Parts: sequence; C-alpha cells; structure tokens
Amino acid sequence: MEYILKTYNLTKNFKNFSAVKDLNMNIKQGDIYGFLGENGAGKTTTIRMIMGLMKETSGEIELFSEKASKQNRNLLQRIGSMIEYPGFYPNLTAGENLEIHRRMMGMQDKNCIMDSLKITGIQDVKDKKVKEFSLGMKQRLGIARAILHHPEFLILDEPTNGLDPSGIKEIRELILDLCHTQGITFLISSHILSEIQQMATKIGIIHKGKLLEEIEYEELQKRNRHYINIKVNDDKKASIILEQKLNIKDFVVWEKNNLRVYENLQQASKINNILVSNDICIDELCVKVDSLEDYFLRLTGK
Repeated sequence: MEYILKTYNLTKNFKNFSAVKDLNMNIKQGDIYGFLGENGAGKTTTIRMIMGLMKETSGEIELFSEKASKQNRNLLQRIGSMIEYPGFYPNLTAGENLEIHRRMMGMQDKNCIMDSLKITGIQDVKDKKVKEFSLGMKQRLGIARAILHHPEFLILDEPTNGLDPSGIKEIRELILDLCHTQGITFLISSHILSEIQQMATKIGIIHKGKLLEEIEYEELQKRNRHYINIKVNDDKKASIILEQKLNIKDFVVWEKNNLRVYENLQQASKINNILVSNDICIDELCVKVDSLEDYFLRLTGK
C-alpha cells in the first residue's frame, strides 16, 4: 500500500528549544492517523512543516512517495488542510467565502462549491453570512474549504476544539464518512484522546517534541490490559492486604481509594471476600480494560 506521508528524523529547533526532535511518521493510504499530544507537544509545528509553512531545521518529508521540496510544490495540491482555527470573511456568505478560495486555487469548476457543501452537510446555509454561524458550522465550512479541490490527503489540526458534545460527534461522523466514501486519508492532531479513540486506525503519540509511539489501533487494543477496578475506603490498608493476604504484586493505586489489580482476574470474588473480611468497604469491584488515555499516561510517564 502506498505511503501518503513519511518523515525522516524531522527536526525543528528554535532559539531556546527543540519543538520537534527526530520525528519519523508513517501514514498509509486510507489511514485515519490520530496525532496525539498535549498542547505544546509539537503537533502544530510538525503540521506546519509538512504543509511547507515552516522550514524544518533538519530531516526530510516525503509526500506520495516523492521528496517534498520547493521544486516539488505541486505535491501540496493533493493535500487539504485546516490548521488551528479556520478564518473566514464574516460579512460574506459561506458560498462567497468558498468562491474566493476557488479562484485563489485556480479551479475552473464552479460546481465544486456546492459539491463540498453537500459533502459536509451544510448546503442549506450556502447563502448565510459566516458571522451567523455556530463554531461547529464554521468547522464544517473549514473542512468544506479544505476539500474543495478534492484532495487525497486531509490534515486537520484540533478539528473539534471548543465544540460541544453534539458538534464533536458531527465532525467525527463527517471524518469517518469522508474516509469511507471519498477515500481521503487523514492526519488529525488532537489532545482529546477519547475522541481520537473512536475513529483512528493508527495513532502517533508525541511528547515534548518526540514521537514516543506509532501503532496501529488494532495492535493498541491488544496491548491494553484488563484489570480489576476496586474502589475502597482505605487504599493503603487495601494495598497491604492485597500483598500480604493474596500475594498480589501487580497492582497500582490509580487515584485516591481506587486500585487497579492486573493479575488474578479470575479471582475477583475471592479478592472481594478477603478485603471485606478485613474491614475494607468496597464501593465498586469490576473488570475493565485500559483506555487510550491510560496508555497515553503510561507512555508519557504521567
């Protein structure tokens, strides 16, 4: 399968720090690549370098199996992007804003405006001024502008930032639909792990400029461990009982009075009985599985 994007030791240094360090990213055709990291981790800097908006200090970027360079700017015509907050002329309509972009892109087909509005589900507001749009509608319009020229690869930087749960769900469903029906490959940066978990096929975790992990989501699900989640009234006393009475070593106090036991999963009832018989009050005891957030926190050492 063709690689849409590969980076080789991509690095960006500023005067006092390195924003991105030796980053090696691999995105195949058809991927929805979730680029995860906290604010300031280096996500937007990486995207700016990929889009040619910022010059890398060292390393290489390969797009569609060709080296990206000033002499090869035509590669960017195959990419759409929405970086940070999408800006529009507020006193112009959605259609007028897209018409300006169409002319700037040198596109001859005027039907592309209505096509992209239909794909993003906002064709009914073509003649509505953008200043009257909700944030979610502006995000949709930003995506409509990004796909106006029918790109093969779409880069979205924090596309659900600031949206309410309903708006987040709409954008998520739009991304999945564009991937499945239009065949668009995605790079989506986000710090909202639960959201990426619901749509990504591959995940890259960046922390302090370094790509700590790049993994297929199916493989990540296999790695995430099952555990017995126990909520008690005294985690210190419960920990001693687990070690001394049950010889359990593989457990953690996840947060105050909440323990996660990663062994003896078949003996949940025995663990419950021993704790109760030693005057531990149990509010909850059930088997769960690590989430993407758990994996992220372990990987970043938090």
